[in-house]
Amino acid sequence: MNLKEMVGIKAASYVKDGMTVGLGTGSTAYYMIEELGRRVKEEGLAIIGVPTSYASKEQAEKLGIPVKTIDEVNHVDLTIDGADEISADFHGIKGGGAALLFEKIVASYSKQIIWIVDESKMVNHLGKFPLPVEVVPYGQEQLFRLFQEKGYNPSFRMEENEKLKQTDSGHSIIDLHLDCIEDPLALDEELNQLAGVVEHGLFLSMVNTVIVGKETGPEVIENIR
Repeated sequence: MNLKEMVGIKAASYVKDGMTVGLGTGSTAYYMIEELGRRVKEEGLAIIGVPTSYASKEQAEKLGIPVKTIDEVNHVDLTIDGADEISADFHGIKGGGAALLFEKIVASYSKQIIWIVDESKMVNHLGKFPLPVEVVPYGQEQLFRLFQEKGYNPSFRMEENEKLKQTDSGHSIIDLHLDCIEDPLALDEELNQLAGVVEHGLFLSMVNTVIVGKETGPEVIENIR
């Protein structure tokens, strides 16, 4: 069993009958959704899934997990998702899979959040992983120039066919290659002020539990706030 599968299965064990569950996106969340599908089929687990991307929605539906949109539920009990980096103070970068907007919306309405990662994602400071910024196409070149002027080393996210990557909402992504983010809270505020920025990949002070995949087994770390 690989580390991603290990933490995906471990995280799925936190899901109880009757829960509304935010279904994350990405290669680690994939295994969590697979395990929930198994529990629905074999154990009769009764849940509602709120997917954070079209890919997760399609996977859940194929497995027989009933799904609703965030607007069709009044709350989310628990969201389980991957992360691209998690700092020692429990801040995170997400959006490597280009689903950051839906992921942040679902997370914002969740009572509890679990992130599932392998140990390579645990860092002292955020920034080695490029920070995704989701932007509307109108004015995106102006934002790109602004990020260049600020020394944020921007690059547009591209598809394999050399076309601009489009998110599920039809937006573009500009990745900022920052190396080290000294003050995530200040950068969060700065990006939120910019016209044309829809969302960004800084997920600050949101996670309750981190499950880290290690060769010795999954390690559960609680963020006591």
